Amino acid sequence: MTDTASGLLADLRAAQNKGWVNQFLQEYRLNSDEGVALLSLAEAFLRVPDPETADLLIADKLGDADWRAHAGQSNSRLVNTATWGLVVGRALVGEGPAGPLKRLISRAGEPFVRSGVGAAMKMMGEIFVMGRSIDEAMRRMKKPENKGFTASFDMLGEAARTYADAERYFDAYVGAIDAVGNDPAAGHSVSVKLSALHPRYEVARWDQCVPALADMLRQLAEQAAGKGIALTVDAEESERLEMSLDIIGRVAALPSLKGWDGFGMAVQAYGKRARPVVQWANGLDRLMNVRLVKGAYWDSEIKRTQVEGLADYPLFTRKAATDVSYLAVARDMLDAENIRPAFASHNALTVATIVEWAGNARDFEFQRLHGMGDGLYERLVRERGYHTRIYAPVGGHRDLLAYLVRRLLENGANSSFVHQLADARLS
Repeated sequence: MTDTASGLLADLRAAQNKGWVNQFLQEYRLNSDEGVALLSLAEAFLRVPDPETADLLIADKLGDADWRAHAGQSNSRLVNTATWGLVVGRALVGEGPAGPLKRLISRAGEPFVRSGVGAAMKMMGEIFVMGRSIDEAMRRMKKPENKGFTASFDMLGEAARTYADAERYFDAYVGAIDAVGNDPAAGHSVSVKLSALHPRYEVARWDQCVPALADMLRQLAEQAAGKGIALTVDAEESERLEMSLDIIGRVAALPSLKGWDGFGMAVQAYGKRARPVVQWANGLDRLMNVRLVKGAYWDSEIKRTQVEGLADYPLFTRKAATDVSYLAVARDMLDAENIRPAFASHNALTVATIVEWAGNARDFEFQRLHGMGDGLYERLVRERGYHTRIYAPVGGHRDLLAYLVRRLLENGANSSFVHQLADARLS
């Protein structure tokens, strides 16, 4: 197990050192003022409606950071060039007393800084998004670097705020299932987010939203079954867990879906109810695809618990506890009779542990996020025959922001495996 993990770690580090975005994120981590400034800029910039406000935002985020401290520190020439761009950008948009010539240069330079920042934010977004449309994403999956991998396409978008939003997201899922279903032999699937399908997906509206969501999920599931592809329901905040299980249970029991083994759900290991949820899924009268993930809403879950003054957290507050939970749930899934497991992880030791436990079995799959974990599964897929699926978000820049921030937080968290890859002293 240790030898496997060491080999995977070496592959992952080699892949991390190739991409300029990975090296850029390693240089500007979230434990630095500069990293926080860039995260704030990435979260807000693409939403700014006018040039004047964009210039003020750039000045605010670039003005207080010490970009010179990062000059020449990276092994990547492109990252070092970007750092000098930030140094120059701060000089152009920074506030403070200045003579007429400097003010003139600053005004002339602002459009160039704005354009450069905008281009950088869009490029960073494209690293984590497979395509702006489902057709573009499917074409990208045919590139040589994705050979041997399949994809689970997710139409980007956060919780619907209006019924018009919900209708737009529903139509996007219908279009995605139709497009993916035109080539079922490729093995791709579609993931759906229940909160995108109803603007009042909340406990107080249980009686209204659960039947409506169950009907919409039924339509999507029947469409996917007719196309011969898989459909997975994404996991969301813990307060919605019981509602999601009610909806999934109703759809799983439908006679119209009997014989279709493509229905699935995601389980978040940081949730304290993860193991009971897997037991519940195993008890359904059908085969269920279950995707095990660490969890994507830790920060907002912690904040919500504190704001509401709840007696306890619904999830584990320490990463070590989540790691243990992940392995415990993974063991349950491997032993379950009615579950087809999918293990989503970027942790080399976790992957090596599952490989060891599974032995010669191949009736499960690994998953990774597009733009993360490059290199971890290459050898497992191409040399050892393990099936690996790429979770591939699809959408334009308008829908990118919240997803991008979650990915940057995951990359930058001090305790994360991805973050610690940069420290060669750790093995």
